[in-house]
Amino acid sequence: MPDVSQAAVLAPAGQASPTFDALFPGVVETAYGVALCLAAGGPEAFEVLQEAAATACGGFAGLAEGTDFRLWFLGILTGIARESTCRDEPGGSALDLDDTPDLLIYARSAAAGLPTSGDQPAAELLDRLGSERVMAALRRLPREYRIVCTLSLMVDLTYEEIARVLEYPVGTVRSRLHRGRKMLQKALWTRAETDGLTGRERRTP
Repeated sequence: MPDVSQAAVLAPAGQASPTFDALFPGVVETAYGVALCLAAGGPEAFEVLQEAAATACGGFAGLAEGTDFRLWFLGILTGIARESTCRDEPGGSALDLDDTPDLLIYARSAAAGLPTSGDQPAAELLDRLGSERVMAALRRLPREYRIVCTLSLMVDLTYEEIARVLEYPVGTVRSRLHRGRKMLQKALWTRAETDGLTGRERRTP
């Protein structure tokens, strides 16, 4: 994803601010990826993105100097996704987490003999799963966990940035992200076993 953190901040007083048309192309790819995770599929995601773009364009002139355009736009996008009729489908059910360690994928990957070194635990397993399976696992999460996990994993936002986007307390973001990550790891490992990607195919009764 493009790094737009600097370019997407409106200029301070005395400097010419970039226009909406200049800033929007820098966030559209990231925003569409987020919409794909929050909506039911491609057409709904595109509708959410279009509505967010129209809303943001209409409100752009009133933005305060120094506003981070990327976070502001993602706030509009996630708000529309939550309120849109395309999000009326029931969210995923919370998985049983009583026996789920914080680093479940790391632990089980190591036990299965998969490499666990690199930038993140079980990077090879996630690579094997591919973006479509990871996105499908994200969509299985209950909506509020799905949103924070998407912003963390896909956009690499900090706790504080997610809190700004969603207008949540930072403590709420930390709690939901911690639980959401555990749900996501459990869903990803289950899918990897089912698809025979762990080196020990899941047995069916």
